Amino acid sequence: MLFINLVKKYPFLAVLTTVLLLLVSCKEDTKTPSTVSSSETTSNQHPSLILTKAGVEKIRANLGNIPVFDKTLEAVKAEIDAEIELGIEVPIPKDYSGGYTHARHKKNWLTLQKAGVLYQILDDEKYAMYVKDMLFQYEAMYKTLPVHPKTRSYARGKLFWQCLNDSNWLVYVSQAYDCVYDYLSEEERSKLENNLFRPFADFISIENPQFYNRVHNHSTWGNAAVGMIGLVMKDSVLVNRALYGIEGVAIDKTAKDDDGGFINKDGKAGFLANIEKPFSPDGYYTEGPYYQRYAMYPFLIFAEGLQNVQPDLKIFEYKEGVLLKSVNALLNLSDADGEFFPLNDGQKGMSYYSRELVTAVDIAYQHGNQDPGLLSIAKLQDQVVLDDSGFSVAYDIENSTIEPFEKKSINLSDGSNGNEGGVGILRNEPIELVFKYAAHGSSHGHYDKLSFSLYEKGEEVLQDYGLARFVNIEQKGGGNYLKENTTWAKQTIAHNTLTVNETSHFKGKYEIGSKHHSELSFFDSDNANVQIASAKEDNAYPGTKMHRTMAIIKDASFEKPFVLDILKITSETKNQYDLPYYYMGQVLDTNFEYTTPKTLQALGAKEGYQHLFVEGKGKASGATTRFSWLSNRKFYTLTAATSKTDQLYFTRIGANDPDFNLRRDAGFMLRRPNTKNTVFVSVIESHGSYSPVSEFALNSKSNISEVKVLHDTEDYLAVNITDISGKTHLFILANKNVLKETKHSLIINNNEYQWTGPYYYN
Repeated sequence: MLFINLVKKYPFLAVLTTVLLLLVSCKEDTKTPSTVSSSETTSNQHPSLILTKAGVEKIRANLGNIPVFDKTLEAVKAEIDAEIELGIEVPIPKDYSGGYTHARHKKNWLTLQKAGVLYQILDDEKYAMYVKDMLFQYEAMYKTLPVHPKTRSYARGKLFWQCLNDSNWLVYVSQAYDCVYDYLSEEERSKLENNLFRPFADFISIENPQFYNRVHNHSTWGNAAVGMIGLVMKDSVLVNRALYGIEGVAIDKTAKDDDGGFINKDGKAGFLANIEKPFSPDGYYTEGPYYQRYAMYPFLIFAEGLQNVQPDLKIFEYKEGVLLKSVNALLNLSDADGEFFPLNDGQKGMSYYSRELVTAVDIAYQHGNQDPGLLSIAKLQDQVVLDDSGFSVAYDIENSTIEPFEKKSINLSDGSNGNEGGVGILRNEPIELVFKYAAHGSSHGHYDKLSFSLYEKGEEVLQDYGLARFVNIEQKGGGNYLKENTTWAKQTIAHNTLTVNETSHFKGKYEIGSKHHSELSFFDSDNANVQIASAKEDNAYPGTKMHRTMAIIKDASFEKPFVLDILKITSETKNQYDLPYYYMGQVLDTNFEYTTPKTLQALGAKEGYQHLFVEGKGKASGATTRFSWLSNRKFYTLTAATSKTDQLYFTRIGANDPDFNLRRDAGFMLRRPNTKNTVFVSVIESHGSYSPVSEFALNSKSNISEVKVLHDTEDYLAVNITDISGKTHLFILANKNVLKETKHSLIINNNEYQWTGPYYYN
């Protein structure tokens, strides 16, 4: 710690230390690589991060023969040529996300990186000169640049309003510097390193430990930034700081970050800790797929640099190869169109067509086992990274066998050891169901245990709201998180799961929710006709336990596979239970009467209820309640087992939202008041179609006449579904003994049923 303080006060000590280390360890290596193999790349060559000398030679030798690579190169060249024509602009920073100066500096980091690789691939000095000129403009400005004038962030940057974006800049610019390193004179490099790069790295790390020494996607970017510039400059001090964090720095565990979360400090920091803790053994990243996508770039681009420069570290084998596994996990966390499921803070529409996933797929292919399924994703992306990994992918697209990346039902565990819940994805023909029973998800987590969302061919049927933010749109809160992200999107009622007594899970408190996770009961995808997941939550409401089972069932009596949703509640007290379903589309009909108010009022006063308008209210007319709607030219019906005391609500998001920050989406809610133990059972069907051209409505009505709970005990729960032809379909769930080899026997209405495994369906 004393040394760190001295370096902070006297920056020349860092330079002196690096020189001494180099003198001790440096030895001449004249070996010239004959292939692109990273293990043969030496640390004293440039480029060496994402491009290698051998890789550049191979790329140049194949230009004009690899269509995907050539197409990408042509597009990037046109883009950068246009930027060069416009000239360099390095404005004094003053804006939040989406503002002009923010956008300009972001554009600059992307342009610098691309210009650097163009110089290497095309051997045209105009690109190196452009990089050099811009870097020296930043060098001239950075020497006297104060912290950013916007004060919202817990860790203000200099070029940007938060250190996160400063780190983004350095991750990309490190690659540009690596590409032009040998073009610059020793004097020029010394000036850039002493006046720009080392002060920059020290600022985001030593001067901002509350940002740098964490386990969070922010810190991953910071670690990668410091490490990558360290690799280029051959600075082992910076590389070790990147890998292991700043030693001896204590962080206040109660300090809040920008997103309202608390810093989770357990004594470990740095890049390796950020691999170790957030990733489960399956490759699931606890913050959710949206932020996993964002973090994959620094994780993989720094890992690639480490593999090229320090192959003995074997970074891609760390934690049993979890970085490579994570790419497969992330691709499975996307719908049929490649868009990521918006779990936790997630913006809808983000997909594997993003630049981060182009990089991730290319690196995973080259440094993994050359999975031909990844080539099919790369072909859909229709672009590659202009580096060694992108060349490998582009070359093999033309010269190898491409296989589809097949998405099947998959259960992804959460938590560093895979024992903190997870996310189950059920797929059966066109129907996809995402079942969330995970850990909280760090500061980007939402309070919604046992929630789900439903898709058909990439289209939302029952939605998860995602985040309340307009990313990089300045007019909406500077492009940052809006207050409604806390008052609505994070609250439990915003999701398709149970809310008790109008209070969010864990009272909506991070310090409580982050200590708990749901427990998997079982996940079974072996039966092609029944894809099923079941999980329990005992901590969201003290004294109240929830057990939810969700299945996609393929049955010849139905046009398409249908969803069976069973939510069993056991409580010590009587409560009000609310179970919403946020549907997409237009109401068609119901089998119950309801009234619509002349004036819209909010459903409640707090914890998300204040943002729900009540558009209609009714009561269940009998033991089976039915609600149908039309969406994307297809018909859907939710059929639920109900009692006459159940209240039914049509809701609309948008109450108490004077700035129109929330989408005006619709919901249908089942309310069961003054109840202790109970079971919610619903069946969701997709059926028929409508053509606005022919104006024909085909199979527009439900195939179900009744849904009934036949048996409900501590050990078993049985549901009977009767279709309109009178045929019955029985589903029995074992609540306790759920091992696949366990044999069960149950008598219902004098009929004995025997089966093996956690469920029975016939």
